[in-house]
Amino acid sequence: MRYRIARTVDASAIDGLGHTNNTIYIGWCEQAAWEHSAALGLSLSDYQALGFAMAVTRAVFDYRKATYEGEILTIDTWLSSIEKRLRMKRHFRIASETTGLLVGEGEWDFACIRLSDGRPSRMPKEFVDVYSAAIVG
Repeated sequence: MRYRIARTVDASAIDGLGHTNNTIYIGWCEQAAWEHSAALGLSLSDYQALGFAMAVTRAVFDYRKATYEGEILTIDTWLSSIEKRLRMKRHFRIASETTGLLVGEGEWDFACIRLSDGRPSRMPKEFVDVYSAAIVG
């Protein structure tokens, strides 16, 4: 299951070089990830109630094309794997609806942690059930 959000580049996203600041894309990816997780049935409040979370352990992003104020972007995200109930991989693809060009692609690795102490832990059954059903092959 892929999930998509759209964002319009506004003046606050533009940096001193005149294009969208790279950190803005990362923030939009994070928003897409949270929205996707909530749509699947695991929101931040669910994480807190269960006492577990998925924390980013590695983030890679390849920037392909700059974007500018007024451009409409789509951010797609999907899950590709769960490993031993400990790790999960999420992907991102950002495209400009305005130009039709690929803007960037990202891949984030997550590890399950206990919220009580931040230590790694196996995913609770609720995480495995929800996230396993959303894996895109």
